[in-house]
Amino acid sequence: MNMAKRLGVTGGIGSGKTTVCRIFRVLGVPVFVADTVARDIMENEPGVRDAISRIAGKDLYATGTLDRKELARIIFNRPELLRMVNGVVHPAVLSRFEEWADASAFPYVIMEAAILFEAGADTLVDRVVTISAPVEERISRVMGRNDLTREEVIRRINNQLEDEEREEQSYYVINNSDNEMIIPEILKIHEDMIRLSGRDR
Repeated sequence: MNMAKRLGVTGGIGSGKTTVCRIFRVLGVPVFVADTVARDIMENEPGVRDAISRIAGKDLYATGTLDRKELARIIFNRPELLRMVNGVVHPAVLSRFEEWADASAFPYVIMEAAILFEAGADTLVDRVVTISAPVEERISRVMGRNDLTREEVIRRINNQLEDEEREEQSYYVINNSDNEMIIPEILKIHEDMIRLSGRDR
């Protein structure tokens, strides 16, 4: 069986990954959203739940679901704890992606992940596209959809890789500024990935 090729889609908070992936979906491309899967794993996988409570030093599932606010508070200034939580969650997400990608009949699939490089997921995909956008646009997008202050958004942006670092490691870059036409860029990547797969649609 000809395995599906894999495209990683990444970019900082507010860069427009979801919008880009929505367009790929319209083209019929299956999209694996790493954040959603990570959330599901943290809620529902017993081994992961136990490990998270152990790392946090208290039961974070007392109400039956993960107390995300408390977890964020505990790991906020403790990068080593965040690393430990990621060390439990990321491998589980990546193995779920592998199974999902292997089962696809489409010529290629997409993994959408904000921390694609940080999680080591770039080793599981054939090519990576980084979605970039000017910082001010990203800040106003995130403030518009989440209940976050400007300072909170900036803090989140600062916790992620710089766009330049991502772009250097990516095969494609889409500049998703409000006045850029992103659809032709996406169509070009789509054709490219179909060609790479060696299959017709």
